[in-house]
Amino acid sequence: MVYSAEKLSEEKVFKDPVHRYVHVRDRVIWDLIGTKEFQRLRRIKQLGTTFLTFHGAEHSRFNHSLGVYEIVRRMIDDVFAGRPAWNDEDRLLTLCAALLHDLGHGPFSHAFEKVFDFDHEEFTRAIILGDTEVNQVLTRVSLDFPQKVAEVIGKTSEKKLIVSMISSQIDADRMDYLQRDAYFTGVSYGQFDMERILRVMRPREDQVVIKKSGMHAVEDYIMSRYQMYWQVYFHPVSRSAEVILTKILHRAKELFKKNYTFKYEPIHFISIFHEIVTLEDYLKLDEAVIMYYFQIWQEEEDPILSDLCRRFVNRNLFKYAEFDPAKEYKKLAELTALFVKAGIDPDYYLVVDSSSDLPYDFYRPGEEEERLPIHLLMKNGELRELSRESEIVDSISGKRRTDHKLYYPADFLEDESNHSAVKKQIRALLD
Repeated sequence: MVYSAEKLSEEKVFKDPVHRYVHVRDRVIWDLIGTKEFQRLRRIKQLGTTFLTFHGAEHSRFNHSLGVYEIVRRMIDDVFAGRPAWNDEDRLLTLCAALLHDLGHGPFSHAFEKVFDFDHEEFTRAIILGDTEVNQVLTRVSLDFPQKVAEVIGKTSEKKLIVSMISSQIDADRMDYLQRDAYFTGVSYGQFDMERILRVMRPREDQVVIKKSGMHAVEDYIMSRYQMYWQVYFHPVSRSAEVILTKILHRAKELFKKNYTFKYEPIHFISIFHEIVTLEDYLKLDEAVIMYYFQIWQEEEDPILSDLCRRFVNRNLFKYAEFDPAKEYKKLAELTALFVKAGIDPDYYLVVDSSSDLPYDFYRPGEEEERLPIHLLMKNGELRELSRESEIVDSISGKRRTDHKLYYPADFLEDESNHSAVKKQIRALLD
């Protein structure tokens, strides 16, 4: 039998707390799950530092990737199969792209990317196209199959419908992570009627559209996403942990460049610090490795590195104050000067962090990050952009909300054994 069409002798299932079961019958999918690059995702948390705020948020990119695969499988097998705009020859390509879409995420994903200027999507494509077990499996389908999968994930594929199933404003990726993250953080915000949305999805040549009768389920989904961002993803305590994590990595990089002698050589970071990281080195990194270094760096001679690591490992996080950079830039300059006076390095201990989200947007040609809008399929076959039909969605369309916080070590400022007068001034400004 041709490898791409080969089925397992018996269907495999993964018990899943969100979807009940994840079903695998295709040999290619089963083989991809068994690769070392995909298994690595078990060691990468889905929500980075959020476990320090919501203690249940220990789930992994592995969980999520299986979930996205399962939603896409249901879209195809339960709804799209047999419909005119769907080509069943694209089934395996779509399932593989769904399963592998997050393959290149690094430890503590976005914080790690910011410090070292990495792009997880570039690493995803590198794993798919490189000398890897994943590539070996995909190449067995056809020599050009890895490239086709990489193009779907990179949103450069000519198969726009498949791209929209995995990456759009209503896609399998978002539908899984909203429900999964809500489940593991213990909140109710991310819940919505996914079964209803799947039933009213329809394939079109360029994107997935939603039958008009399903509009209210989509409204609920968009509001769930809005609430999850502000109540969970942008939680100020999780951001405090991310600030400290980022500063640890910055400090270690700075010390390395200054030829600081570490007690234990950071061999996993050397190629990264030299900015010549290879795919092989990148794949050796996971959160267990990072936490190992944070543990041993607590004993380093450098007081900043050791203090920041102790804070992260033992959850002694920075406090925060509301901050408006447009109005309070003079206050920030004053605080920076006072921190220096008090012997506290403001580069590491006085940090402005900003979070921003656009819950829904319609197409604005030429703008950065153009977003394909959600279209409703009317009874007469016409397509209507969602915010034109929904007052709820219209009220939040195109409205970007931004939140700024100023993070600082309250324990340093409360210690009056030195620079007490200056610290009193700092506390007065922060209050």
